[in-house]
Amino acid sequence: MSRLTSALIGRDATYFNLFEAAATNLVRAADLLDQMMAAWPERPELARDILVCEQDGDRITHDIVNRLNQTFVTPIEREDILELATGLDDVCDFIEEVSDYMGLYKIEAPMEQAQRLAHILLQASRQISEAMPLLRDFGDLGPHSAEIHRLENDGDRVVREAMASLFDNGIDPMVVIRWKDIYERLEDAIDATERVANILSNIVIKNA
Repeated sequence: MSRLTSALIGRDATYFNLFEAAATNLVRAADLLDQMMAAWPERPELARDILVCEQDGDRITHDIVNRLNQTFVTPIEREDILELATGLDDVCDFIEEVSDYMGLYKIEAPMEQAQRLAHILLQASRQISEAMPLLRDFGDLGPHSAEIHRLENDGDRVVREAMASLFDNGIDPMVVIRWKDIYERLEDAIDATERVANILSNIVIKNA
């Protein structure tokens, strides 16, 4: 790390604090979705808690953008700050969409593949949260990135199995459509965690 970069980081750690807060919020949202899928339909109130997380994520993103508009010197490139903030917010948004669909579509019971996907998403979110503090010193994110990539591959495989099972079991077409939407949003959320991991890795490479 250059002396100038070190000086800038020491001058303003607010962005890193906000990124870590966003990652912690993301884990909470993913954990609530994991609980929802495991217990559905017994705990529909978890959807409200997930919505609160999504709103908290929006607030953190808003705080980051506001600070970006008000400061000239930033510890990392401005476009990287915006891209990372947006990437973290996207994961939270997809989680809330899945939660919303469960109630909107009046799902009677969860599919086993949806439970597995929600758990994969939780694991990937935890990896992001564990990696985020390393950004302060541009540390080695390799193990976290590799694990998120592995989880994303697992998620792709489970989605393929889930889609095949929908069409193999003679399920009502309306049920197929509803679950297809839910699986796609779960896949989007897992894919979004990999995008965040790639953004983090690119930032570290730029500032190494």
